[in-house]
Amino acid sequence: MGMLIWAYRILFLPLLMLVLPYYLWRMGRRGGYARDFRHRLGLVPRQPDKMVGSKRIWLHAVSVGELLAIDPLLRELSIDPDLEVILTTTTSTGYKLARQRYGRQVELAALFPVDFYPSRKLAWERWQPDLVILMEGEIWPEHLAQARERNVPVLLMNARLSDRSFRRYQKLRALAQPLFFEGLTRILASSQQDTERFRQLLGDSSQVDYAGNLKCDVELKPVLNEMQRRLWLREMGFIGSTDVSSARERATAWDQPMSDPDEKPPLPLILLGASTWPGEEAMLIRITQKALHRGLPVRLLLVPRHAERASDIVEELRASGLSFHQRSKGHQAPEQVQAYLADTTGELRQLVQLADVALIGKSMAPHTQGQTPIEAAGFGRALVFGPGMSNFREIANSLVHAHAARQVQDESELQATVMELLQQPEARAELGAAARQWFEEQEGATRRTLDAIRELLGLIPPRTDKPTPTSTTHSEA
Repeated sequence: MGMLIWAYRILFLPLLMLVLPYYLWRMGRRGGYARDFRHRLGLVPRQPDKMVGSKRIWLHAVSVGELLAIDPLLRELSIDPDLEVILTTTTSTGYKLARQRYGRQVELAALFPVDFYPSRKLAWERWQPDLVILMEGEIWPEHLAQARERNVPVLLMNARLSDRSFRRYQKLRALAQPLFFEGLTRILASSQQDTERFRQLLGDSSQVDYAGNLKCDVELKPVLNEMQRRLWLREMGFIGSTDVSSARERATAWDQPMSDPDEKPPLPLILLGASTWPGEEAMLIRITQKALHRGLPVRLLLVPRHAERASDIVEELRASGLSFHQRSKGHQAPEQVQAYLADTTGELRQLVQLADVALIGKSMAPHTQGQTPIEAAGFGRALVFGPGMSNFREIANSLVHAHAARQVQDESELQATVMELLQQPEARAELGAAARQWFEEQEGATRRTLDAIRELLGLIPPRTDKPTPTSTTHSEA
């Protein structure tokens, strides 16, 4: 391990210089990266000495999705007065969310230092954690080396391996095992398939346990009531002001449901592209055009995974002839627009609740990895995704097996499936209800993760029996 980590340290800087122009361009395009940039160099705020008997946890969650997933976990950890949590993240949007959402629950929210020896060593010296927690596939060799030098345990929670990562680690197993895996004290896998993959790579099952997916344990808030949903649709220009009812109802809408559902004016059908990638917006635009041509009251809501792609999507919308509005130009759209581009961040949880049918992004060719369908399932939406769901393979298989989602193979099948769901309210309702039921059956990951954290901190004795929890997921045949 010693020679390998020094080879990594020596090669890191020239490799960083090679890719730095791209990452600087990307940071500039996304914006918000200038704030506290010194953290990335290891110049993080010093923490006061720990109180006698207290333990300090360094928890890293790379971006918004992971930060939302740890909400129940952080709430539980914050109850214990003897536990301090330092929360780090990588993206500018994640950093903003960490400060706003968890500022009172953690000792410090900061940016994750780059995995370069001087930067990482400085951050470790200033923070001196008793436990390091990483998420999913965020495994950094220098971070692990610093933990090993100090005999600090490292937990990889909600761990998963995409098909691509698994193949790469298998090919480079002689390098991957000492650099990426030997420094992990415990691995809590998010699926049965990931459990088996980690065990294959490590050749030792004692480090790896199945815990379930933390993202299924998230409390889905805020939940929009009927009036709130109408106010969102009004803001998007999908319905008129007369459909939102009186000023008095507006004032009380945020606390109370509508009193008489029979008086609600009919709403348009909302087709959502959730975390879409290039090519998928064009597919949804063509489906919307076809639905409108057939006289269906359909409106298109696009939420791209990367908001900086907005200019490209705007060109596609202009070329389509659909009337549209761009959220970053002003939240309130004119009335009777046919498409709404939500090129902002942090609002997907509200926007997904407006959907009648939702396409999960990054799943249609040429994309192969998929975005998470979990929250959309939790809100009981009618879900559709393409063949490319490798990052969520077991979850996708489980949803399809439970008749809680439809999986399509190409654009032609996507169009046929979406048109069927738009025209058949009973089919949409059945699919959405099955998705919600599936979500409710996925629970317990937070409790199992908390038990592992307390074991590693020596707060509770280690369990000698580690039964595999009941899972509703289904492995591939």
